[in-house]
Amino acid sequence: MTDFLPFLYKNYIKPYLDTCPTEGYEMPLAIMEGDLDPVQLTHYARAVEFLSTRAFLLGLRTGAGLSRQLT
Repeated sequence: MTDFLPFLYKNYIKPYLDTCPTEGYEMPLAIMEGDLDPVQLTHYARAVEFLSTRAFLLGLRTGAGLSRQLT
């Protein structure tokens, strides 16, 4: 599964995140992207990838657990 996560992030999660409204988060996001040097920006992007894929897996597990409770 972990080999699939980078593909999933690049092709599905990241494009979704790029289309999400950022209302209320414009300033923190601008500060993060504007104040980081290129190396830190790379690390930031990797951290976002890691947390996004783990949140996706949590959603899968939660959904699977809830489906058993709802039937």
